[in-house]
Amino acid sequence: MLSDIEIAESCKLKDIRSIAEKLAIGEDELEPYGKYKAKINFKNFAPKAKLILVTAINPTAAGEGKTTVSIGLADALSHLGKKVCLALREPSLGPVFGVKGGAAGGGYAQVVPMADINLHFTGDLHAITSANNLLCAMIDNHIFRGNALDIQKVYFHRCMDMNDRALRDIVLTCKAGNMKGCTDYERHEGFEITAASEVMAVLCLARDLKDLKERLGNIVVGVNSKGGYVYARQLNAQGAMATLLKDAINPNLVQTLEGTPAIVHGGPFANIAHGCNSVRATYAAMTFADYAVTEAGFGADLGAEKFLDAKCRIAGIAPDCVVVVATVKALKLHGGADKKLLSESNIPALKAGIPNLLKHVENMQKIYSRPVVVAMNRFATDTEEEIQTVMQACSEAGAQAIFTDVFLKGGAGGEELAKAVLEKCKNKENLTYAYELGDDVKTKIQKIVCKVYGGAGVTYSERAEEALKEIESNGVNGLPVIIAKTQYSLSDDAKKLARPQGFTVHVRDVVYKGGAGFIVAIAGDIMLMPGLGKVPCAEKIDIDENGVITGLS
Repeated sequence: MLSDIEIAESCKLKDIRSIAEKLAIGEDELEPYGKYKAKINFKNFAPKAKLILVTAINPTAAGEGKTTVSIGLADALSHLGKKVCLALREPSLGPVFGVKGGAAGGGYAQVVPMADINLHFTGDLHAITSANNLLCAMIDNHIFRGNALDIQKVYFHRCMDMNDRALRDIVLTCKAGNMKGCTDYERHEGFEITAASEVMAVLCLARDLKDLKERLGNIVVGVNSKGGYVYARQLNAQGAMATLLKDAINPNLVQTLEGTPAIVHGGPFANIAHGCNSVRATYAAMTFADYAVTEAGFGADLGAEKFLDAKCRIAGIAPDCVVVVATVKALKLHGGADKKLLSESNIPALKAGIPNLLKHVENMQKIYSRPVVVAMNRFATDTEEEIQTVMQACSEAGAQAIFTDVFLKGGAGGEELAKAVLEKCKNKENLTYAYELGDDVKTKIQKIVCKVYGGAGVTYSERAEEALKEIESNGVNGLPVIIAKTQYSLSDDAKKLARPQGFTVHVRDVVYKGGAGFIVAIAGDIMLMPGLGKVPCAEKIDIDENGVITGLS
């Protein structure tokens, strides 16, 4: 079988202007980046489409194929004669060269040009990195030149779009020399990956350029000697930062292998950030199409929870249907099966792993009042007994499970799923939430842990307690909470698979993100700067003298 990149490179792409025509986007609203990708320069979004959210179980080494299902579902809806548009996140170079090797779907359900999307694309992540690090330079320059704002602790960190564990802990030094009014200083700091940066979150939550500038100005850069927050606007940084982001704020239009319009924009991770594409991308898909398919990162305990509790509140939207993606192989891994034996039938392991899937289904139905369809990515090794075991368990939980073949067949392999989703989109029930915005921060965290994760409670480090007091003393309240934790478990311990019970989540730090407009609770041993694996994908990626790329998948 052809590799993902071979499939993508063999596809005859349509001119991006013809893709825009499918959405009635005029040439005056299109800024082409070559023949096959473009920026959408549009101001008056009017979201009206049915919104379909694709999420998943807690990921495993076997993979789930959430992006592949999202793309295949959109193609299938197009097959059924629906005007549809995808809204996905942009890949980060960290995972591309680290573990995943690419994030543009797989098989015959991909967004293209695949290599461009995975490698630099339209430069959005580089612009975000530059704007972020400009603010860092202005902070240190301000301190160097007398520190009139009395900044005593710096909270805002540098970033880069690559996994580099060596940058987690660094020492910054600045020597004043003989310059009058300048002082020497030194502090411990660390880089974050760009996808986890607040500037990424700000770009993804901003409705327009005015909102972007305001949010950039509200970024907390640190505290003064009285414990008061110092903001980016006090450094007059927001204008220059917004200027660097003037093109990056506009959504990117591409296409699937089958020519379905796809908007790919913004890329915050779901385990250490809010895990959703940009509000403007979602607005665009919901404005120009009748059905918008979007995706939230990692398991539903992370990406979907943040999409529903944070993004939906901020953007004023709600999904009409939620699709939860899983595979038989992944469920067997959750149930304790040997990774080397996943192709063999193992009903006991499957039954032990299914509770992970059912917890996510239960959350979507009972906490958020969303209708659910379970999309099972079919493998040739799935036995009839395994298929029936999954379908029966889902049926008993009040959700329909459909086995899809979008990886091998593209949209044609997802038509049954598409029909089920269309039926669920007739839902009229209002979205409900895991917590109220008026709850205090600890109550919000407690509700997420107990209701969404199924845990017993929360503990806090001394540092986290101090941070909470500082947030309260500065009068910050009424904001969503983003929990940063491992993606591999419902708990904060990556080794606790399936549906663990009675666990507590340990919050080691709490950070107020004034620009993004949410509070981040950092749990367990999650890192804001990932590292490369023992054999990173970078070792397999290559390009020959003719410009042909291999190893990207």
